[in-house]
Order: sequence, then structure tokens, then C-alpha cells
Amino acid sequence: MTKRKKKKSNNHWTLAKTKYRLNFRQIAMAKELGMNPKKFGSLVPSKSEPWKESLGHFIEKCSYKRFKKQEPSKD
Repeated sequence: MTKRKKKKSNNHWTLAKTKYRLNFRQIAMAKELGMNPKKFGSLVPSKSEPWKESLGHFIEKCSYKRFKKQEPSKD
């Protein structure tokens, strides 16, 4: 009986991109911040939380606050 190795893929990032309507720049910023795409559901505002900003704006705000720049670094 052999054990299967899990492939590390960006599948979670592509699912988060389509589900939460994020663009490539916001995904790159989230990766730089070390965010986990599986935990994005708790950051998304519900209808009863109108004061929360959208996930894309939240990521951009956190990136600017930490790195003091508007664009993600180009690796």
C-alpha cells in the first residue's frame, strides 16, 4: 500500500479569486501578506455588516499599511 503525496497547488488561490471577485493584483498582495485563502470567508462582509469593506479593499488597505506601497512587488 503506497501513500499518495499531496501536490501543492495554487488551486485555493484560483478558487478564492473567482469566489470573492479578486483581481490578480489583490491576490499578489494577499500572498505577500501571508494570508490564507481558506480563511477569506470570515473576512467577507455579510448583509448584516454594512460597515465592513469588501475583501479586495481590505487586502489593499492591509498591504499599504504594512509595506507603504500601492502595488505588489514583482518577483
